Amino acid sequence: MNFINNKIKAYAVAILGSGMFLACAQTKSVASKPATENSKSGKIVPTNLKWSERMLLSEINRFPESWMLDFSKSPKWTYPSAIVLDGAEQVYAKTGKKEYYEYISSFGEKLVKEDGSILTYELDKYNIDLLNSGNVLLYLYEKEKKEKYLKALKMLRSQIDGQPRTSEGGFWHKKIYPSQMWLDGLYMGQPFYAHYTKDFAKGADATKAYNDVVLQFDLIQKHLVDKKTGLLYHAWDESKEQAWANKENGVSPNFWGRAMGWYGMAMVDVLDYLPKDHPGRAKLISYLKSYTDAIIKVQDKDNGLWYQVLDKAGEKGNYTEATASSMFVYTIIKSVNNGYLPKSYKAAAKKGYDGIIKNLISVDENGVVNLNKCCAVAGLGGKPYRDGSYEYYVNEEIRSNDAKGTGPFILASIEFEK
Repeated sequence: MNFINNKIKAYAVAILGSGMFLACAQTKSVASKPATENSKSGKIVPTNLKWSERMLLSEINRFPESWMLDFSKSPKWTYPSAIVLDGAEQVYAKTGKKEYYEYISSFGEKLVKEDGSILTYELDKYNIDLLNSGNVLLYLYEKEKKEKYLKALKMLRSQIDGQPRTSEGGFWHKKIYPSQMWLDGLYMGQPFYAHYTKDFAKGADATKAYNDVVLQFDLIQKHLVDKKTGLLYHAWDESKEQAWANKENGVSPNFWGRAMGWYGMAMVDVLDYLPKDHPGRAKLISYLKSYTDAIIKVQDKDNGLWYQVLDKAGEKGNYTEATASSMFVYTIIKSVNNGYLPKSYKAAAKKGYDGIIKNLISVDENGVVNLNKCCAVAGLGGKPYRDGSYEYYVNEEIRSNDAKGTGPFILASIEFEK
């Protein structure tokens, strides 16, 4: 644990020793319990740092090994870790603090074996969620050039070649979810696909891959956008066979906040890698504009936040949700900073960011930062069956410090700190 400074190390040992480590996954809570500070060390997380670094240090404090992120009990190849580590890459680039790089590097060291195989990853499941952590390996391979990372990356890229598709070429979300495209999958697969292509493909192969990336967004726009509101449904079943699927057009019944959050992040992150002269850029930017206009219309006018079910703010059980709010803020402010949206859109991002800090962030006496009111998980189908109803979404577990919120909060903070 040489990547953790002495203050954080002392606190982490205290937590692990007291059995409090997993208790911070509490449900329907406001904040994790503060631990006893070492009187000689002062604040565990200094309050004079920027929010991006404060949240990253708090995550390292909660999860002393990077594989532990998002409450993992054992090393597992899973996507939430990669979002926090994406933020860590940018905090490291900004601060140059070695412990942040080592925190990222330890994820690759732990999860990827010397032969390039990845712990707990199963290619034949064709689960698009599992491509997202490939972004960490792309970063580490660029920095370290370790052969094991290249082997692992090639294996992940081979999943794209075999991923089952709809009749128009859209990736199924998972092999066990036939004929279904979910908004989540655009973030899970397309930034990795585009980044890998930029790093390793050339000529006709690169053009074909970039076209394939853009096609995924085209199909989402074709099938999942509600023409009345501009919001996007969580998922679409081409076969219309799922109980949650509309029998006329195959869409799921509701506008789930985080699903749209994933989609926004997918667009702004893919644009980092799509060539400047690719015709798909203009399309993605136009999609981003209509998307942002739609989410601003459902932004709470008082607190600047967004709801678990986006268009049903006043209904019983609905609540302002941290992961979606963080994702929307990141998407909008990054779009403004990169020139995809006019500067006038910054006001909505700033209102949302201030709303998160005022209403969803709490700081323990020792300086540790918590992000509260995060939806732990939501999906469709499976066992027990998730029907996509309003009641389903508002009754899923709520917890603090979910990586699907802390990661986007770090990324959004970095954009505001530029």
